[in-house]
Amino acid sequence: MDLNKVKNEVRKEISLWVGDKQKLTADFVRERADLFFKHMAEQGKYQEVNDADKEKVIRSLCADYTGLGPLQPLMEDEDITEIMINGPYKIYIEKNGKKSRSDIKFDSNDHLKYIIEKMISPTGRRVDESYPYVDFALENGSRVNVILPPLSVGGATVTIRKFLRSIESVDDLVRLGTIDERMAEFFVACIKAKVNILFSGATGSGKTTTLEVLSSYIDPSERIITIEDALELTLRQDHVVSLLTRPPNIEGKGTVDPRDLFCNTLRMRPTRIILGEIRGEEAMDYLQALNSGHRGSLAVIHASNPSDTLTRLETTALYASLNLPTWAIREQIASGLDLIVQHEQLIDGTRKITYVTEVEALKDNQIILKDIFRYKIEEVTEDFVVKGKFKALAKPSFYPLFGRKGVKIKESIFKQD
Repeated sequence: MDLNKVKNEVRKEISLWVGDKQKLTADFVRERADLFFKHMAEQGKYQEVNDADKEKVIRSLCADYTGLGPLQPLMEDEDITEIMINGPYKIYIEKNGKKSRSDIKFDSNDHLKYIIEKMISPTGRRVDESYPYVDFALENGSRVNVILPPLSVGGATVTIRKFLRSIESVDDLVRLGTIDERMAEFFVACIKAKVNILFSGATGSGKTTTLEVLSSYIDPSERIITIEDALELTLRQDHVVSLLTRPPNIEGKGTVDPRDLFCNTLRMRPTRIILGEIRGEEAMDYLQALNSGHRGSLAVIHASNPSDTLTRLETTALYASLNLPTWAIREQIASGLDLIVQHEQLIDGTRKITYVTEVEALKDNQIILKDIFRYKIEEVTEDFVVKGKFKALAKPSFYPLFGRKGVKIKESIFKQD
């Protein structure tokens, strides 16, 4: 007996009562399912479905209506950091930094589409044939990317990067080995002293997590404005204005991009500007904000090392098509940006901040970088465990800023190892 067929029949029965997308309780779903099976038994149908199969169908329906279907146990597992769905029958997870295939599956393509629609519906965004990919965030802060066929050849592909409630402070980052105590003290001091910081790294390396953790040390009296493509950041302060870009409507109109929001943000009396990710011409507005008194700005960018971060920032600034010479952009970078925090996921799955680098000065049209802290790999064992140490290399040139801002920080943390 095809249990998926039975499940669809029960779903149709429940939908006749309340509609397919309404939130239901598990008790109501179970009650309606029991009535369905009782009615079918009276008609002599589905007699081959035993009690265990009935319970399996009911549990599956409860998960669909009250949660995210087969994904629910994966979402509840705090050790799982990422869920990657390659069509209805292939689900991969990242757990403790390692990727593996899960034995969980969807019933069909339609079942997967139903869960996608359930996830995206509260956000007001859409994904369909006319707009076959989208980024959005779930209510718990987890980030979701969806791309549909024919762009995704093997079926709908969904990537869920879970929001980790276990990481809330710099102490948690120290506990996980992402940073050490000296770096934690330095980062908190930088936030309080309104140092301009750019968080860089590859996808999944921990950039946004670090930004969110450090943002918790911003004074509650400050007015914070965030700009994002999907609502990923969950700031704990009360005075926060969250701005979201808007994709085009079905007619291809109505787009609001990060640059539009950035220009408007400057009129909103921000104390802090947090840019979820630098991808294009908004980089120029970001640099101009850094150089016009908006201290303490935080932003994220994809790059493989601090030097590449500057190259990418310079390149994206050129997207603005203002015909500025390269030296003018580099001058803005050197004078506005203070610190680059480089993230990396190592071969053993652990995430480290591998460089804390100061943007020191512009000399002979070249930006001078100075490493303040660095993670040095000493050994990779036979079972691919990475061993290394965080090393202090130099005191930042902007160290006097801490004193001027009344921020206490021990000079000894910069003593070279």
